[in-house]
Amino acid sequence: MAGTLILEVIVVLLALPVVSYSHGGLTWVSGGFILGVTGILILLAGVQGRPWALKANLAVQVILIAGVVIHPAICFIGVVFAAVWLLIAYLRAEVKRRQDRGLLPGQQAPPADG
Repeated sequence: MAGTLILEVIVVLLALPVVSYSHGGLTWVSGGFILGVTGILILLAGVQGRPWALKANLAVQVILIAGVVIHPAICFIGVVFAAVWLLIAYLRAEVKRRQDRGLLPGQQAPPADG
């Protein structure tokens, strides 16, 4: 999950040139928003072992989606990564469900040699 956050940092930083060439250019508000979200994502990459980390990752996507007031590209990044984080949450829950039922390959008894 930390790797996904670092990829998201790169994508959010790539929004800087997009914002600078449209809607009146890069302002203190738009630049501060992008750099602030980038800082939050970097900090979150260091705490991915915590039980609340996935919820925090999803909350940052809500902040990015709210960035539509600054530029639609920022909202688009938030929507794409919200879908990624929802997929990660689903896969994590599915692995936990299978682990609880003992259905993971490592939990299976070895085949009997006959």
